[in-house]
Amino acid sequence: MDNQNNPNGFSYTYSAKEQAELKKLREKYTPPTQEEDKLTRLRRLDAGVTSSAQAVALVFGVLGTLVLGFGMSLCMTELSAILGTHEDLAMVIGIIIGLIGGVIAALAYPIYNAIIKAKRRKIAPEIIRLTDELLK
Repeated sequence: MDNQNNPNGFSYTYSAKEQAELKKLREKYTPPTQEEDKLTRLRRLDAGVTSSAQAVALVFGVLGTLVLGFGMSLCMTELSAILGTHEDLAMVIGIIIGLIGGVIAALAYPIYNAIIKAKRRKIAPEIIRLTDELLK
């Protein structure tokens, strides 16, 4: 506190952690420079590649797991009586459905990789152009 420089009251200095938070808040409301804008676009393009691939792979993984679980429940429970089928038939159908669900769930990762490669190929020219501009 320094009352000599401020005759109307007192002055307060913020800690390093608080100053970092204040700078972060200030940056949100300051207009970005052209380089910061390009860097933000570059980050957004790169994040967009993985986020869409993750969403599709997640859908395949969850759907495959649910189908696999349904096949298992056909095999392991008395769901066949509810459906009105013979137990042996329900077991065979359950195994087939379970295998299909397992295949769908197993395809999640290869689908993720395929989407990543395709999206990266598609946005590569833009990423290279932006990085060239920022590195110069």
